[in-house]
Amino acid sequence: MAQSADRVQHFPPAPAGQQAAPGTPQAGHPPPLPDYPRARIPTKPVLSRATFRAGGGHAPSILDVREARLVTSGRVAIALALRQMGVGPGDRVLVPSYHCASMIEPVVWLGATPVFYRIHRDTQVDLDDVAAKLAGAKVLLATNYFGFPQNLSRLRAFCDQHGLMLLEDCAHCFLGEHEGQPVGSFGDYAIASTMKFFPIYEGGCLVSARHSLAPVRLEAGGFRFEAKMAVNALEDGFEYQRLRTVQRLLALPLGLKNFLLRQLKRSGNAPQPMAPRSSEGGFGFDPDWLGKRGSLFSRLTLRLVSRGRMGALRRSHYQRLQAALDGMPGCRPLHAVLPERVYPWVFPLYVEQPEAVFDTLKRDGVPIIRFAEYLWEGVDATVCGASAELSRHVLQFPCHQELQEQELDWMIDKIKTALLAARAP
Repeated sequence: MAQSADRVQHFPPAPAGQQAAPGTPQAGHPPPLPDYPRARIPTKPVLSRATFRAGGGHAPSILDVREARLVTSGRVAIALALRQMGVGPGDRVLVPSYHCASMIEPVVWLGATPVFYRIHRDTQVDLDDVAAKLAGAKVLLATNYFGFPQNLSRLRAFCDQHGLMLLEDCAHCFLGEHEGQPVGSFGDYAIASTMKFFPIYEGGCLVSARHSLAPVRLEAGGFRFEAKMAVNALEDGFEYQRLRTVQRLLALPLGLKNFLLRQLKRSGNAPQPMAPRSSEGGFGFDPDWLGKRGSLFSRLTLRLVSRGRMGALRRSHYQRLQAALDGMPGCRPLHAVLPERVYPWVFPLYVEQPEAVFDTLKRDGVPIIRFAEYLWEGVDATVCGASAELSRHVLQFPCHQELQEQELDWMIDKIKTALLAARAP
């Protein structure tokens, strides 16, 4: 069975202000997982009979930008973008203090220095702090957190004024627009993590509205890679009771495959993981994947899935969560309003007592994503108070298009119960 996509949410919250030990999450090696049950509903989209339905009208996306390269992960796309921008040893790259390791590892791999700038509590870039750290900087990496775009026109003007190149991080923001332009069109380069939005096992993209991507040459990953990515995507769906007829038809060959893998593991000859699945906390940054094209299965899925349906359902599920949790004690949505033409990755909820709520929900099998739970070594409240606060207090819940109505109702009920229990004497 393919590994469940909720690996990254299992880490329990650290005490306020405390960061992870050097060399653990920063190096792509998360600490041991507590004994929580697997998520009872999918954290990310999984294949189902509804996956390829049409509907929802047009939703702008990063792939509306002029040129694109489909790769295996968002972190690979970041490395490719930085390399195209000429980043190398001795350069300084301005990166947000609110981040995950996937955003920093490519900078370090290129020999550059990450310079952490502050964000505001609504996740907007603190341009005053950026301006104070410009000396020697070559690139500004700006993230559209949780699907809510930054003030991208302002960032573009700032970068033009100060001779910076802008890397627009759309890992959370595959769909959306700002001032009538699709996300991804403001940066010199932009990246996305397609595996967060589509029912695929790997995937990312690099785009540019300003520069040719002809120098970025990619090759196929080979038969084993192609087969594994297709099978793993199917097995993710089977794990959550989707595509039951297909599962029965494939029961014999998949059973044989799993039997052979178990035998190889016992003999110590099991194959190594083939793709850096950053949506699960990742296997760390692996430069061997820089020249690999995304799998055929992933590329076809991106072409066939209706972005309009995806966007409409994500907005609808987000609004269901927001309406249901409005007025609940001990929490508030990170964003009070869902603007038009914003298509969220997740529903971010600020929780006053995150440790208690997190533990209760994980024991109940509720999927939780904890973006930026572990900040890079040395990044704490003295660097950016808002980042330290958000990394501890903001829990994210899925609102993707493959959630079923009963799953959404069940998750809402569990969240309400956990919030009330945390407030009880």
